[in-house]
Amino acid sequence: MLSRKQVFAATLVGFAAFTTSAAFADTPSSSQSGQHGVASWYGPGFYGRKTASGERFTGKALTAAHRTLPFGSMVRVTDKRSGRSIVVRINDRGPFKRGRVIDLSAAAARALGMGGVAPVVVTPVVRTAANEAQTSNR
Repeated sequence: MLSRKQVFAATLVGFAAFTTSAAFADTPSSSQSGQHGVASWYGPGFYGRKTASGERFTGKALTAAHRTLPFGSMVRVTDKRSGRSIVVRINDRGPFKRGRVIDLSAAAARALGMGGVAPVVVTPVVRTAANEAQTSNR
């Protein structure tokens, strides 16, 4: 017979697996290779405002808004036309315009070479101890 702790742990693991897989299922096209759709960017009208995660938006950091991914998630955004890609941190909710999958900060859009909107693929970046150590040495 399972203890309450074991049942709770199994439920928690199941919920985490469900929410992680569901995070990429709410948009126009989703597959194992990532979430396909249109990226846009947001900027001056939002500078200084608090994001949904509680931090202040500056537009200078490589951040983005996504409807469902957890705050702090790192994702790779790849422009389908140019092949350029960047890694951004999710710190806000959005976009709220139909057909868009991610809203990038002005800095992220510039780094991607994006003017207004662009067709993109959004894929989660899996953090490992090796990646963290390499990042902290920079």
